[in-house]
Amino acid sequence: MQRNNWSEIGLLVLRVVIGVVFAAHGAQKLGMGAEGVVGMLGGLGIPLAGLSAWLLILTELLGGLALIFGVATRWAAIPLAFAMLVAILAVHLPNGFFAQDGGFEFPLTLLGSSIAIGLLGPGAYSLDKILAPRFAGRFGQRQPTSS
Repeated sequence: MQRNNWSEIGLLVLRVVIGVVFAAHGAQKLGMGAEGVVGMLGGLGIPLAGLSAWLLILTELLGGLALIFGVATRWAAIPLAFAMLVAILAVHLPNGFFAQDGGFEFPLTLLGSSIAIGLLGPGAYSLDKILAPRFAGRFGQRQPTSS
């Protein structure tokens, strides 16, 4: 399926905005210090809170940056979606839908956006698209054939 230029621009906007949100939240958690995030996750009953804290910080920060630049986009979207699913189930679901009440509205939006980006891929305006021809034939990828 060929996408038109407006679809590619729309995907770029989605990818960059969601990437900025995730990167900002990762930077915020990094600024809190791992101890603060460990305490938060431990209080929620998340197993292996120390490891989980670092995985969450790095997922949000690096995954967000990956989305912004369109690098390893589909691979970045998977753990970001998983992080939002855990956030919904472990934190926000009991609070109802609306974000103002601590509900799952915002993480659901990020979950859906991450899934959409994972399914759609990086789009034309991404480093993935620029770098793909350079790595064709490596890592088990087939080289495109010319007709």
